[in-house]
Order: sequence, then structure tokens, then C-alpha cells
Amino acid sequence: MTLPSTFSEFFGNQATVDGLRAAIAAGRLPHSLILAGPRGAGKYSLALLLAMALECERQPREIAGSGTHVGQPLAGFCGDCRNCTRIAESADLEAKIEEAVAAREEMREVDKKDTRVMVQTHPDVLILPPDPPQLLIKLGQVRTLIQRAQYMPTEARAKVFVLTSSALMKEAANSLLKVLEEPPAYVHIMLLAENLGEFLPTIRSRCAVAHLGALPAEEIAGLLAKRRPQLSAVERDLTARLSEGAVGRALGFQLAEYAAARADAFTILNTAEHSRGLEDHSALFRMTESYRAGAEGQGKTLALLRALSSLLEDMLMLQAGVPDRVRNIDKQTELQRLADTFSFDWIERAVRAMDGVQSGMRRNLLRSLSLDAMAVELEGSLG
Repeated sequence: MTLPSTFSEFFGNQATVDGLRAAIAAGRLPHSLILAGPRGAGKYSLALLLAMALECERQPREIAGSGTHVGQPLAGFCGDCRNCTRIAESADLEAKIEEAVAAREEMREVDKKDTRVMVQTHPDVLILPPDPPQLLIKLGQVRTLIQRAQYMPTEARAKVFVLTSSALMKEAANSLLKVLEEPPAYVHIMLLAENLGEFLPTIRSRCAVAHLGALPAEEIAGLLAKRRPQLSAVERDLTARLSEGAVGRALGFQLAEYAAARADAFTILNTAEHSRGLEDHSALFRMTESYRAGAEGQGKTLALLRALSSLLEDMLMLQAGVPDRVRNIDKQTELQRLADTFSFDWIERAVRAMDGVQSGMRRNLLRSLSLDAMAVELEGSLG
């Protein structure tokens, strides 16, 4: 991931971004802050930009020339000082997580168990991602946050902690409450979430919230025309819709990979549609058998579930009579047939079945069997 070199390069949600910059300039940035928005909206990028604005050695300021904060000083960052450059090294989060996981694998077995994945390229900025393979932020990570929050910053103005997911173990979430409610004056904690409801009410009540809203598909398509000129007009329109208003997702969206995951999702739906009297499940089993263990299989399973979720949402849009809201516009005819076949209750059960697969992933259940079980459950629930 390429980090914007200035706040002006952060696309969309200007009012929210300017509000946070004004708060930093005034010394009033909330110490416990939730950045909420759809996947790919730029929450992690914004968290790093805010950390750079907090820690920058030069502390540049500019005056807002438009919007609700016109005339107010806005915090910025130079991007060149030692603090900025080291924080920016955390931009490629996936690569940093892979490095941390690889380092853990080199440890003795007795040490692996108590070692949690964390990312730190600056001594005063700690990033806590979900810990593989369960992909949950665990108690050990939160205990590290609490312990380090008790010590003054060593090289910058503040201690910054970024939790990149709302998927916290219950014990971890409960342990976080005290430091969220009464953080030291030099500590800033940012929690990233796709949906505020994913957090416990006790966490939400202790944090200020900044929302990053989805952008119109037309704006995303316009940006793609500039940033990804190799895409055709049809591909840009489809990508803009499938990215759900999230700039980061749109810029990195791989249509070929999505199409492969969507084809598997259609296999599940088509199997359920023709389930009555159907004895041959070979196509389904051939598909699910390819979902192996390991990080690659985990990513493939998540891609399948997201594609299936997208198809189910489009079916609901068609049932509701708003076809202009359909995202998979290249498959609208097939989706209409499925929307006419499956009831709202069936789609609701499908969503619950998907949640069961995700829960199984956190418990390291065999993915191919979890998908088979989900498909069979959906067949049996067809009225």
C-alpha cells in the first residue's frame, strides 16, 4: 500500500479529515478514537497520517480554505523527518504482518505460544493487527499496549496505539476498557472498525467516533480513470460498484480474482437452487476441496464469503425493486433468476450460515468441510 504523501492526497471525507486535523492543531484530538468505515475506505492510512501529524518534528500547519473548518489551523506533517519516515514504514501492513509471523515461526516452540504479532517501526507507535491464524486481537497484545502506555514517549510527543480490527477476544476487549476510559495524557489509541456494532457497547461509550463514509460510484469511477487508465469504461464502472464506495478497495481491486471467488459463490447458490432431487454434488465438492489450510486458503475463503455476501445483497436489492443499487451489474440476469427463487428468509439463513463459516475459521476448522456444511445447510433450508 502506498501512503498519501499529504492529507490533500487522501481522497474523500474531507470534513471528517479536516476535523481531526483541526483537533490535533488545537491539542484536542480524543485520546480514545474509533475510525469507522467500510473496508478499503482508508481507515488504516488515515490512522498513520494522524500519527505522523501528532509526531512530526516540524509540526507544519495550514489554514483551512473551505468546508466547515474554514479559517482554522489544520495539522500536517513534513513526511521527511525521522519520526514521519519511520511511521510511514508501517504502510504496507500485510507485508509487516508476514515478517512478524515469519519471525515467530523461527522461535522455539515454547516461545511461540506467548509471542503475539505486532508491528512497530517507530518506538512510540505500536500497531496491533489480528493475530493469525484465528485473526483476533488477543489478550497478550492488549496487555502489551497497557504496559507500554504506562511509560512516557521516548522520541516523540505522544504514544500512539492503532488496533487495526474490531475483532477482539472477549478478554482482550474487557482488558482494554480501563485504558480507553483513563488513558495517560500522552497516549492516543485508535481503533479501526468496518461497523461500530462490532465493538462492545462499553468500548463504544469510551471513545469518540470519526466516520469515513462511502463515496458515490461516479466519483470512484472518475478517480479510476486517472489512476488505473488500463481499465475499460465497463471495468471501471463494475470496479466502482464492487468497491462499495471505498477508494482503497477500488484502487487495488483485482477483477479477475473477484470473478474467480464469485464463480465459486455462484456454484454454492446454483447447487442450492437445484438441490431438490439432485444427487450429484461433484461440482460443489470439487470447488470446496480447493480451499486448503494455511494463509492462502484463509484469504481465498474470505474472498469467497465476501463475493457470496455481495451476491446475496444484490438479490435483496432486486427483491426490493431497486435494480439500480445492484453492484454485480454484469450478472444481473442470473441474479434476477436467483432473486425470484430464494425468499428473504432463505437469504437471512444464508447470512447466518456464512457467519458459521467465519466462526469456524477462527477455531481452525477444516475450511472445505465448513463450506460443504454451509452448502448442505442452504440446500436443506430451501422451502
